[in-house]
Amino acid sequence: MPYKAKKPCAYPGCAKLATGRYCEEHQKQEAKRYNRYDRDPDSNKRYGRTWKQIRAAFLSANPLCVMCKEDGRLTPATLAHHKVKLTDGGTNDWENMMALCQECHSRLHAGQGDYF
Repeated sequence: MPYKAKKPCAYPGCAKLATGRYCEEHQKQEAKRYNRYDRDPDSNKRYGRTWKQIRAAFLSANPLCVMCKEDGRLTPATLAHHKVKLTDGGTNDWENMMALCQECHSRLHAGQGDYF
């Protein structure tokens, strides 16, 4: 299957080609800027170093997407989804999490009306 054509990096003054919005060099800078200035400060507290360790351990123990597995597909899980949101009183306990691929995670949130 052919790949999408690369586009110029969206970072001002950068002429490198990228598959996403930014080239590899500027992707990290943009994520850091977003976390510092645009992201909710409470969210940064909830998803810090401890969360990254919990997520890594959970995904290594649950490597397949739960929703895809129910449909008979074997897709690697890339995200740990909270069944009950942390803002709604949920916790980082494994009983409150499910391993999902990006597609299923987006579909789940869109169904809940969380995106646009």
